[in-house]
Amino acid sequence: MRELSQIRDAVVSALAAEGVAALDAYPDQRARRYGCPVAAVAVETAESRTVGFCNYLGEVFDTGAGAPRELYGKQLEAVISIEIRGQRAADCEQGCETAAEVLLGRLPAGIRPGELNWEALTWERETGLFLRRGRLRCRAYFLARAEEGDTVFLDFRLKGAVTT
Repeated sequence: MRELSQIRDAVVSALAAEGVAALDAYPDQRARRYGCPVAAVAVETAESRTVGFCNYLGEVFDTGAGAPRELYGKQLEAVISIEIRGQRAADCEQGCETAAEVLLGRLPAGIRPGELNWEALTWERETGLFLRRGRLRCRAYFLARAEEGDTVFLDFRLKGAVTT
């Protein structure tokens, strides 16, 4: 599902913009190459919700075409998992604090954060690094993209907040 990778990539980009090294996958020894905390991001679960009848959101005025355009979209209820690893416990905690700020207030408008939970800081023997895992429940909104005059959706793109 392409929408899941869009959510993951948006979170990785938001973390990176705030100075947190972020990856979309976590090979065991890769974090050792960084001198700072490293975040591994994944979409753990996702469930599709119908936004309107047949995903119809309403009309918007298309200034380029000078006419109204019908808008379709969908909503995903998702859980994003974040694993922060660091060489020192203090680094891991600092990375966690920054990640929490990003997850709760600096994600793209198309991702609305809900509940954020963090597990206790642990030592991971396999990697030789400190680890703190978190999970963010959120809603992600997507708008459909279709060719002009075509009713077949080509894909859905993560967009800003949907207002009703």
